[in-house]
Amino acid sequence: MSGGPVPRSSVPDEVFLRLRDAILSGQYAAGERLPAQRALAADLQVNMASVREALKRLEQLRLVDVRHGEATRVLDWRHSGGLEALAVLGVMDAEVAVALFEARRVLLVESARLAAERRTDAQAQTLVELAAAMGVARDDETALLADWAFMAALVEATGNLIFQLIANSVRELYLPNATAFAPLVAAREALAPRYAEAADAIARGDAPAAATTIEALSRAQEQSMLAGA
Repeated sequence: MSGGPVPRSSVPDEVFLRLRDAILSGQYAAGERLPAQRALAADLQVNMASVREALKRLEQLRLVDVRHGEATRVLDWRHSGGLEALAVLGVMDAEVAVALFEARRVLLVESARLAAERRTDAQAQTLVELAAAMGVARDDETALLADWAFMAALVEATGNLIFQLIANSVRELYLPNATAFAPLVAAREALAPRYAEAADAIARGDAPAAATTIEALSRAQEQSMLAGA
């Protein structure tokens, strides 16, 4: 693998990023052996400890299979990885984008239904307040943060741990790359009333109305995102 010596700052991070990009780009194909650690260290002009730390992170993301005394093999992350792999994808291709926003819509619709049935009074009030914040957001950055806060609170109100963990994984992709998701809030003046309607339905315990409203909101956002992809 070429690319010259790695900068001395955050060496393990740089090694991780280079190997990650090589794997995700197909430079190292699924099933292929990575070069030996000593060879990688020499190629990147780093010490063995930095290579080992980078490989450990890749293994945690299930991008590689590291076995003591054997070659490190590249895994097919689409079959071996978990949601945490989303956070290291970098630029999403069209296939990943379609899948991500379809999954987002399905998760939010069911979350709205469950939140209407399970939310506490405090959670209902939080959603009402966050919906109001969305209504007064004046720029994309503020609106994106308000959108995320509302949706995160919606998922939390379900009381479903797995839904919460999924949202946590998506957050690691969303927040560091928030500007890439600006189309979600491009039509915020038109969509803002949907947040308020959903919050009101959840506060009233009207699960069908909450689900229907979030379905319309998330589908409109999904279409905006994919149109700009």
